[in-house]
Amino acid sequence: MGMSKTLIYGWIGGGAAVAVVVIVLLLVHTNTPQYALSLDASSEMQMGVGSAIRLYVTNTGSSPLTNLKADYGATSDSIPELDPSQKIMLSPPAGSKMVTVTDDQGITAAKDFSSMS
Repeated sequence: MGMSKTLIYGWIGGGAAVAVVVIVLLLVHTNTPQYALSLDASSEMQMGVGSAIRLYVTNTGSSPLTNLKADYGATSDSIPELDPSQKIMLSPPAGSKMVTVTDDQGITAAKDFSSMS
């Protein structure tokens, strides 16, 4: 009799643990937007060149972003696909004051470089 109670309590405890894990995963997953991106820029000093701007584009959503375009005004960079959590670095042309990044999913993000020069 003692063994069957232990098995029953084990099944109940195991089932409760699985339910908690499933609920936590659903809550974490639903808080992440399907399509989102972030832009971060830094200015780096380079020997003999002066300062250069580095643009970091990160997919902060839960689905891939496709056909991203980083438009600097006179020129642009293309990124065919950016997977969730993937981060890439771009080097905007010298003299760039701003970038606007767009994609096929309708996401648009902009970053002003003018204060970094």
